[in-house]
Amino acid sequence: MSAKILLVEDEANMVRTLSRILERAGYEVFSAANGKEALEVLARDTVDVLITDLNMPVMDGMTLLRSMQELASRPAVVVLTGYGTIQSAVDAMKLGASDYLIKPCNPDDLKIVIERQLELRHLRSEVANLKREVQRYQRFGALIGDDPAMQQIYRIIATVSQNKSTVLITGASGTGKELVARTLHAKSPWSRGPFVAVNCGAFSESLLDSQLFGHRRGSFTGAINDQEGVFQAASGGTLFLDEVSEIPMTLQGKFLRAIQEREITPLGTTRPIKVDVRLVAASNKDLRQQIRAGQFREDLFYRLNVVNIHLPRLAERRGDIPALIDHFIGEFARSYGVAPKVLSEQARDLLGAHDWPGNIRELQNSIERAFAISTSDTIDLDDIAPALPPISAPAAQAALTTPDGVLELRAAARIDWPANDDDDAARATDAAPDDAGVISLEEAERRAIVAALRQSGGNKNEAARLLRIDRQRLYRKIEKYRL
Repeated sequence: MSAKILLVEDEANMVRTLSRILERAGYEVFSAANGKEALEVLARDTVDVLITDLNMPVMDGMTLLRSMQELASRPAVVVLTGYGTIQSAVDAMKLGASDYLIKPCNPDDLKIVIERQLELRHLRSEVANLKREVQRYQRFGALIGDDPAMQQIYRIIATVSQNKSTVLITGASGTGKELVARTLHAKSPWSRGPFVAVNCGAFSESLLDSQLFGHRRGSFTGAINDQEGVFQAASGGTLFLDEVSEIPMTLQGKFLRAIQEREITPLGTTRPIKVDVRLVAASNKDLRQQIRAGQFREDLFYRLNVVNIHLPRLAERRGDIPALIDHFIGEFARSYGVAPKVLSEQARDLLGAHDWPGNIRELQNSIERAFAISTSDTIDLDDIAPALPPISAPAAQAALTTPDGVLELRAAARIDWPANDDDDAARATDAAPDDAGVISLEEAERRAIVAALRQSGGNKNEAARLLRIDRQRLYRKIEKYRL
């Protein structure tokens, strides 16, 4: 599709001449006799480059430029000016013009300027697309992930953040519940207010009462001063209560009243205080099960569960692991003040295969540990494997096999033990782990190398190919395990 050029010029001969030049160059050309007509064209059509004179009747070029600043999508602007009005062209560029030409303009100069503006426009579009691509992972602050479940969470956050509905965030430990709460706050109209986070499981009953609602001097032993609770401290912002299931039953009634009435009563007084907070609660326990066990009030649950955001386990959104890995590598590189390290293919595959019972927090800790102990600019399998727990032998045997049974070692602990005939099967018996046993990652790696060397008849090049590692790495492993 050819680029569209709009000529804004009141001299008919000039318009005909420039139109002919541009049409021969393959452009689609529109024309307008003044700024008012130009705005009408821009209102009904998309234009890539606008070329305008400054001195025109009805609406001059400067007024046109000022009016164009209100447009959502603006073309690149090239100003036509005479020798004596170059300062006007400079003023026009301050209003958004990209370039200028001195009349009468040379046809070649005109085409060069237009080509330059079109190229810049294309580059800006590419940059905008790249920014949007990056923001797919971080468009909600530090929340990262392109999994459909995460996309749904983003949509809920975008909607709910604009009102003060109470939100209950559920999910296993380490899935990022506080991060979601902070994102809700950051995206809300009350983001300039405070964000106050409290772990309800970290206090005794009496201390939690004081922490939530405050106290007056003398209300209990040691209360030497008045102290406001977190409901007051978070006024005008967001109060995040983590592990809300740990609030004792004896306090849940008082907590429920605070939510219902939007007021709290500090210890040592009977005078209620109005509070204005956005309440976000979180739990890694099944609150409905807590209700059945008589450990959580049903009416409180429904007050908290106005909007529910459930965070999936990391093992349920494996496609997001590479983006999370890259994010943490960048984060720790900044923290350590060094260049980001490269993660080897074997290490990346091992991280991708792990079940991550500790979820994102466990992945973050594993990357930080590897970052701290790695002595080169590459994080290798040896840097990652010690941080992960041993795996079961069946998982080591069955996790990674190609359809034709060729041995692979994308990660040290994922191995199939080939047995093409009875002799091979007999030889593999002492190498394969026991089905009921548990082996370390290093032991799984050693046994995999032994199996590959046997299958290749001792040919190290072939063994490296079967293991999908480079020959130098295989040599290092052979030396390491004294094979």
